[in-house]
Amino acid sequence: MRSLLFYIGFIAIVIVMSAVCCLLCFLPFRLLQRIATYGNYLTMLWLRFTCNIRIQISGQENLPSSPCVILSNHQSTWETFYLQWYFQPASVILKRELLWIPLFGWSLYFMRPIAIKRSNPAGAIRYVLKHGKQRLQEGNRIVIYPEGTRVPAATLGEFKTSGAAIAKNSGVAIVPVAHNAGNYWSSNRFIKQPGTIQMHIGPAIDTSEGNARELTEKTRQWISDKLQM
Repeated sequence: MRSLLFYIGFIAIVIVMSAVCCLLCFLPFRLLQRIATYGNYLTMLWLRFTCNIRIQISGQENLPSSPCVILSNHQSTWETFYLQWYFQPASVILKRELLWIPLFGWSLYFMRPIAIKRSNPAGAIRYVLKHGKQRLQEGNRIVIYPEGTRVPAATLGEFKTSGAAIAKNSGVAIVPVAHNAGNYWSSNRFIKQPGTIQMHIGPAIDTSEGNARELTEKTRQWISDKLQM
């Protein structure tokens, strides 16, 4: 019943805040994102109230004030909402098809994402590098899930190198993020489990040394070590 109650409120929040975002699309981006992602914050409060899932963060001091590329593991729907709110102003990489969803997809469009066609991998890489650099120059952070898809809790998939390539090409730092949200908000289960999601923000990784593959492996190793703690 708690999980059902959560989803009822969750859907209501998404619909209302998506509509608000579309109606206020004329506002400056940073103000619009602050308003739109307030719904993400409300979702986390509702998650705590209905399912007793809390959030604990460590390493906040590692987050630079300047634009950077956030590389996070991907276990759940939780991080797609929380990280966009927490790291704002932020642009995320997502499937272009998501933008076609009425209201929700339209509001995503106004968040200046980097929307790619998965059916054209080569073109998608070029698009990500070009528009990733542009978003960073605009002063945004970029949030990327280098595994490319959600994986079960306590596991870590292979990382794609596009996120590190954006950071390297733009001369900005990589900030690794590790979390265990899949233990509580599983991607393949309706029921939510009470507990505390641990999110760790790692030290910024200088991209002036090493190529994209080496930087990706360094990031993955840090996240892997945190997940095993």
